[in-house]
Amino acid sequence: MTNHARRACQVFTLCLISGLHAAIPAAEEKATVDADSRYEHRQQHDPNGIGKFYLGREIAHVMGHQAADWLERPEREAEEKPELLLNALKLKPGDTVADIGAGTGYYSWRMAKAVGESGLVYAVDIQQEMLDLLAKKMADRKITNVKGVLGTLTDPKLPANSVDVVLMVDVYHEFDHPFEMMEAMCKALKPGGRVVFVEFRAEDPKVPIKEVHKMSEAQVRKEMSVHPLEWVETIETLPWQHIVAFKKRK
Repeated sequence: MTNHARRACQVFTLCLISGLHAAIPAAEEKATVDADSRYEHRQQHDPNGIGKFYLGREIAHVMGHQAADWLERPEREAEEKPELLLNALKLKPGDTVADIGAGTGYYSWRMAKAVGESGLVYAVDIQQEMLDLLAKKMADRKITNVKGVLGTLTDPKLPANSVDVVLMVDVYHEFDHPFEMMEAMCKALKPGGRVVFVEFRAEDPKVPIKEVHKMSEAQVRKEMSVHPLEWVETIETLPWQHIVAFKKRK
């Protein structure tokens, strides 16, 4: 493991505040979700998770604002290849994009340039400290079309039918209430709007990230099957992550 990969793993452990590509088992099934039994709590669980499970997956601890420097680490360019992700998003001038779990705005400013002055990026985070850091970084870059939004554990606080693309980079697996968050994001999407997940590949044991901070394509598709979304494509051009895209049914 490289030094920067080892450091990435350490940060996920220290700065916490709170199989193979097989056939996709429940991806095509329309599962029903009962609010009373949506989540399961287990006493025996991964120490890097919160002991709360959703559709068989343990939810990971949230990385706090104390680790904000890690979001801007120089190695991130090589590890994540942000330009490849931006190309895959196919953003257009005038688009409205939601960067969920925006942190310090690592992707927000890049998307702001892609959508141009006529476009808008909602930078959503549940930590005001992150939004304060983001605002400073946007000011330093003279970016004016990024709007910080303080969300909650169950609601990103986005206007209804307003967003063309929702982007989540290494964040969905930390949602304390993933069903409720996705339900709210689907309401914020325009008909035909896209939701794009970027998650560390659980299928690849060589990806040096703790298991609860990874997600397989099958699990992403399984969890989205209970929402008004249909899978569009999965892109595997990034070094450690996959890009899994869905669109809202019209």
